[in-house]
Amino acid sequence: MTDTKNNDQPPILDVPLATEAIRQVRPDKPKGLVATALDNLQYVRGRGALEIGIIFFLLLVAFSVTSVVAGNQFPFLSQQNLSAVISQSIPVLALLGIAAGILMIAGEFDLSLGANLGFSAIVFIRVSESFGWGFGIPAAIASAMGIALINGLIVVLTRIPSFIATLGMGFFWTGASIFVNGTTAAILTEGKGKDATLVALFAGDYGFFRSQLVWLLIIGLLAWAFLHRHRRGNHIFAVGGNEAAAKAISINPVKVKLMAFAIFGALVGVVSILVAVRTSSMQPGTTGDFTLMAIAAAVVGGCSLNGGRGSVIGMIIGAALIQLVQNGLILGRAPGFYIQLFVGLIIVIAAIFNKLMEGKAS
Repeated sequence: MTDTKNNDQPPILDVPLATEAIRQVRPDKPKGLVATALDNLQYVRGRGALEIGIIFFLLLVAFSVTSVVAGNQFPFLSQQNLSAVISQSIPVLALLGIAAGILMIAGEFDLSLGANLGFSAIVFIRVSESFGWGFGIPAAIASAMGIALINGLIVVLTRIPSFIATLGMGFFWTGASIFVNGTTAAILTEGKGKDATLVALFAGDYGFFRSQLVWLLIIGLLAWAFLHRHRRGNHIFAVGGNEAAAKAISINPVKVKLMAFAIFGALVGVVSILVAVRTSSMQPGTTGDFTLMAIAAAVVGGCSLNGGRGSVIGMIIGAALIQLVQNGLILGRAPGFYIQLFVGLIIVIAAIFNKLMEGKAS
């Protein structure tokens, strides 16, 4: 007699799935332009980018209308302001937001970001002054990646929470900057470490936009393609969302996290060059604010503090929103502490919103 009790039960998998099984593919692909657009909006909304994008757009419209009405009293649409805010401040913070966001999606933090940026900028300046900026650029990126990978190895090998490990390493790398350069600023001098070609590449002024905006567009597109359309990007989401489940389907969490730390370091290295070329100097110990601002941009843009959720578009919009609020307060002649007050309020509201979105998704 045949036992038919278990005939309707699905087969039990006794081997891990291939890594190709982790793909962000929706089973029922919509047909038609309108259906595809609506589906993409829903896909973006699931990562928190749509709502924050609407807020950014409304604020941008409000500032633009105020600028037209008030004129010189609120010169938001002036060429000088647009060039400074959109082409300098937003790209730098957005690139750091992408760096911090990718690491947050993998379930980790790096609170040594600011110290890493300052150290790598000093490396860039000193190497460029001695051997030319052709050697300074790879030296800065290699330095930033090396620091990030050291931090990553400490985290994955010791299993110390990245929040604590990188906080301590942040103090270490700040001290290392002072040890290497002293307490005086490292100076990038004209004609020696800095020339017209370097400026055109990393700080060129082309009217309403500057080179920093071009770097953001290029790196942002590459980051989006990698994180949302590449198998390795899917692995980052898988490890950050559920490390044990990712390991069960043949994904190596250690390798994925180290890859995320390396990407983080490479982006910090690029930003260190952008900052050094624009300012022509770097004072050790003055880049600490970049750390929390970058994390804030990622959180405001929809990245989960628990990992496994976020989008490159959201990270960029989060950075743009923070800089837009700061710019509006400065143009409105608000006291300095108002800027910190409103930015802090935005971060808390964004964190609460992200938590609500996670609860809704679950």
